[in-house]
Amino acid sequence: MAHLMVQQGEAVVSCGQVDSNLMPCVSYLTKGNLDPACCTGVQNIKNLAQTTADKQAACECCKAAANRFPSVEEVTASTLPGKCGIVMNIPISKTTNCQR
Repeated sequence: MAHLMVQQGEAVVSCGQVDSNLMPCVSYLTKGNLDPACCTGVQNIKNLAQTTADKQAACECCKAAANRFPSVEEVTASTLPGKCGIVMNIPISKTTNCQR
């Protein structure tokens, strides 16, 4: 039986996970068209990021993803979780400080 050992404070959320969950959100972030699959992805990110280290890692990944799309509106990105009815302590922003 294999055991996954993670040291305390070590993030287990990858940018690949965040990117794949945010992919359905690109049309909302660039054009305002909210797909239900986007909200599922946002919920998945929230579920993945349970520890502080995971939340910081997910935040950095969200920040990097937002910066890959110049047409992403900052206000649209920051309000995405709320549009999905999800309370999430992981900002989706091009400029956020993820260490706070």
